[in-house]
Amino acid sequence: MKVVIQRVSEASVTINGEQVASISHGLLILLGIVNEDTQEDIKWLINKIANLRVFGDENNIMNRSLLDVKGDAIVVSQFTLHASTKKGNRPSYIKAAKPDVAIPLYESFIKQLEASLGKNVQTGEFGADMKVALINDGPVTIIIDSKNKT
Repeated sequence: MKVVIQRVSEASVTINGEQVASISHGLLILLGIVNEDTQEDIKWLINKIANLRVFGDENNIMNRSLLDVKGDAIVVSQFTLHASTKKGNRPSYIKAAKPDVAIPLYESFIKQLEASLGKNVQTGEFGADMKVALINDGPVTIIIDSKNKT
């Protein structure tokens, strides 16, 4: 499981001209899932994301977590995070999990993040053509892969 986390001062998701998610201060989380991903990957990532110290403290040093600042989150499914570009110029998405595997893991990720944060997490729509808008605060962008824990 791979995530791209962006610290945002605002972010939103629009589908078919309708805004379905919007936050001000928090994290936009792009989530890519492969067939080998499990609940253990989710548990590890949720702990990492909720406690990742990427928000400024009183001295503007990145010392506070999403939990500390009571920030919000948007989770967007992003199968293209697992694109392979080794051969040719057309990315291959063969590593990305198909919907029958990915959707239950995506939904579990959201539920576990909500439980960890103690609040609702906004989302896009799995498989939809989404327009994601954001103001990256910093900019701060971090990539985490649950297969690279060490």
